Amino acid sequence: MAVENVTGAVEDIAGEDVAVEAATAHRYPVAPGIRLKVRSGPGTQYELLRVLPLGASVPINCQKPGERVTGTYGTSNVWDNIGNGQYVADAYVKTGSDGYVAPRCT
Repeated sequence: MAVENVTGAVEDIAGEDVAVEAATAHRYPVAPGIRLKVRSGPGTQYELLRVLPLGASVPINCQKPGERVTGTYGTSNVWDNIGNGQYVADAYVKTGSDGYVAPRCT
């Protein structure tokens, strides 16, 4: 399974460091050559929020079933939550598993 460990911080408006993640998070690479679409829900019918750049990697906060999608890593109905209200099709994310690798979203 290919994962990359990262930690990070961001600067708030006043210039002070704000912890983004309390612990080390795993990031999973998006399939090579894919500019993955980020949607507002687990399916292509949901609003397109943005498109990830080539070579992106994503955190997986939780996963939920949704529309079945065929991608680089097979066919799956699993969608990965990568941020508040942001989902990508797991079929394009190299998790090393055909199933769930994170808790189910509630």
